[in-house]
Amino acid sequence: MPDPIEFKLAMRRLAAGVSIVTTMDGDTPHGFAATSVTSVSADPSPLLLVCVNKTVSCHDLMLASGRFCVNVLSEADVETARLFSSSENRHRRFELCTWERLSTGAPALSGALACFDCRIHRAVEVQTHTVLFGEVVETKLIDAEFQPLVYIDGRFDGLRSRNCA
Repeated sequence: MPDPIEFKLAMRRLAAGVSIVTTMDGDTPHGFAATSVTSVSADPSPLLLVCVNKTVSCHDLMLASGRFCVNVLSEADVETARLFSSSENRHRRFELCTWERLSTGAPALSGALACFDCRIHRAVEVQTHTVLFGEVVETKLIDAEFQPLVYIDGRFDGLRSRNCA
């Protein structure tokens, strides 16, 4: 069996897009930075999944509300990603950006590359995480050139165009 530390180091070599996953607890917004978001199905209804560590502060709130929004970040959102990755400034997370509400009412980042507003279709507990399957009820895209934010080797970075000869 592989060593857990070696496994984590190996996983850091897999580049992943960065998103902010949000939900609501009454009138209070909550959210966290995530790299474990992926498409599951487009037909007959769009589904995506998010893996949420059970220790994340909004884990139980997401399950209770039955809704969440995945906000896909661009390189310009690196400070937002850092803010949502640290619990130290949790109280400031929603003060520094402009947010709106889509169908479910979960916060959608106004300048996000894409927003996937979801209702929880299914939740499956797997060891330290819960895999949330979200039925996408609304999407929002920005109409602009973009550079996605990625997480690789323990840091946020962007994709760079490279010439291949």
